[in-house]
Amino acid sequence: MSHDDFVIVPSPITSGSGISMKYSSSLFLRLITHNIRYATSSPFKNEEPWPTRAPRLINELLFTTANDQNSFICLQEVLHDQLLDILQGLNAKADPEWDYIGVGRDDGERAGEYSPIFYRPSVWRLDDFETLWLSETPDVPSKGWDAGSIRILTTGVFTHRESRRRLVAMNTHLDNEGSVSRLESARIIMNQIDRLTFLEGGQRQLPVFLAGDFNSEVDQEAYKALNAESSPIEDLETFMNAGDRYGNSNTFTGFSSEDGPPSKIDFLFLGRRGKEMWKVQNYAVLANRFDDGVFLSDHRAVVGDVVLEGEWQ
Repeated sequence: MSHDDFVIVPSPITSGSGISMKYSSSLFLRLITHNIRYATSSPFKNEEPWPTRAPRLINELLFTTANDQNSFICLQEVLHDQLLDILQGLNAKADPEWDYIGVGRDDGERAGEYSPIFYRPSVWRLDDFETLWLSETPDVPSKGWDAGSIRILTTGVFTHRESRRRLVAMNTHLDNEGSVSRLESARIIMNQIDRLTFLEGGQRQLPVFLAGDFNSEVDQEAYKALNAESSPIEDLETFMNAGDRYGNSNTFTGFSSEDGPPSKIDFLFLGRRGKEMWKVQNYAVLANRFDDGVFLSDHRAVVGDVVLEGEWQ
């Protein structure tokens, strides 16, 4: 069975209005999150300009999604021109074609950084798309609490066209300066998960994944809130045995030692917690520099291979 395959087993169930069908399936997905570093006009030491980094980064995305049409790519620090470059680069070589959801954080249109989610429309139907600002006024472009920058959460509700499985996809980039902002943003995200995943009075719960650069290490408050037992989600990596993980541990490297120490701040989360909706097959933190000496970004990509399981109607 290939990664694009799934199994549907229907069985009749009865309700007050008669007989309906209940389905059981397993659906393979590859999830990727990568902070690509915005295209700056004032590069750091050892940082190459975007035109040098772009083809290498696009090749990374093409390679990591080549064998799975169900993949989602979640990126951070993406300016509008970078977004167009990536979309064009993916679609120049990929079949079926990619599209994205997301807006610029500064004005809700094209200004400022995006946290986009890339998907294939021929594989996933987009049912709903929403941007929340991680602030006290989440419906309008705004900066919250002690944040140094405007921060957003990109959310999409998707239906897999063949299997009819639905899921919630989320992508974010928490603030690098404000610890209060990071914790309050985590609370907004968890409330959004509760709002979108509980259906029909809580009788049905949609699966969800959350990707992003959280600027929070595992011993810091935002990560601990998101991965707590009371949270609706849990870190994908914790599903794996330590010996089964591939690649690096740290996800932020910088371009040189002047950028600060390496750290682990980029994560993939799965939910709903404890509902046995997901199985994790593989987890990896990929290299961001090879023997040509060019850093793709000051972050490394995080990749998770997961199987969405369970029953639905």
